[in-house]
Amino acid sequence: MPETAGRLILIVLFEGVDLLDVTGPPEVFSLALRETEEAAGYRVLLAAETLDPVTTGAGVRILPDITFARAAAGSIDTLIVPGAVEFDEERRVHPLVDPRLVEWVRVLAGRTHRITSVCVGAHLLAAAGLLDGKRATTHWSTAQQLAADHPAVEVDADPIFIREGNVWTGAGISACLDLSLALIADDLGEAVALRVARQLVMYLKRPSGQSQFSVPLEQVSTTRRIEDLRHHILRHIGEPLTVVDLAAYAHVSDRHLTRLFKTELGTTPHAYIESVRVEKARHELESSDATVERVATLCGFGTTDTLVRAFRRRLNLTPTEYRRRFRVPLAP
Repeated sequence: MPETAGRLILIVLFEGVDLLDVTGPPEVFSLALRETEEAAGYRVLLAAETLDPVTTGAGVRILPDITFARAAAGSIDTLIVPGAVEFDEERRVHPLVDPRLVEWVRVLAGRTHRITSVCVGAHLLAAAGLLDGKRATTHWSTAQQLAADHPAVEVDADPIFIREGNVWTGAGISACLDLSLALIADDLGEAVALRVARQLVMYLKRPSGQSQFSVPLEQVSTTRRIEDLRHHILRHIGEPLTVVDLAAYAHVSDRHLTRLFKTELGTTPHAYIESVRVEKARHELESSDATVERVATLCGFGTTDTLVRAFRRRLNLTPTEYRRRFRVPLAP
């Protein structure tokens, strides 16, 4: 293995790998080098089983820098394991988990100070036994499969990334940028990570607790009645919304409405309404100068205390803390 100085970042390559999973982290680490005048000491190498070109899922071919065997002969600071998916006839998503690749990941992990996965790369870490007894995340579309295939892993599909000791797992594809920023913050401090985030035009450096979900992106229900109710809630979110009101609007009983929400959305009407209100409040806090009291009124919370309790329950932050972290600067 070539002699390396500083922190060696090794990214695993294989046929069909997601392109952004591979190219996103090197861009972030290169900006860290620029922001610190190379004091960061990062060096990124792409590793594959052979030195033949690898065709990514996007069809773009990438040349590896080093073979797995040669990389395993040296010391690695950070191993990044990206993912890949395939679709069945019903367009359902399935992560690609090749047993030979899993074995190489296990070997490389034994030479690594810090192990990370991007998106569905968590399935490779889990298959290698590296997530047993740990809390981990992955892309929301494969989280249930990860939990079913690996009962020893505590799967949490909500955060954009999770750190468990020296093992980090990231969520969706673009979350590789957030994960890389977190690694830089771990190495060089928050100030450097924030400077890199600004260079990426990522005005918000999201912490691990930030959700990969927003209410409009949650699973769409299969019945028109519930979809109509969802739109009704969005249109009237600033008004009092009770189960009785919603049941009357849908022309069903209170108990039947609760059963519909449980079946279609996996939650109660009250919890769903709160999630929509929190989502709207997040948007207001990020993009407006409205006071917390005004946000509480606009979003139907009624009182500031109710807003604060909802934020603590769902985001583990107060509204003021959320605004300080995620406020988007207003245009002059």
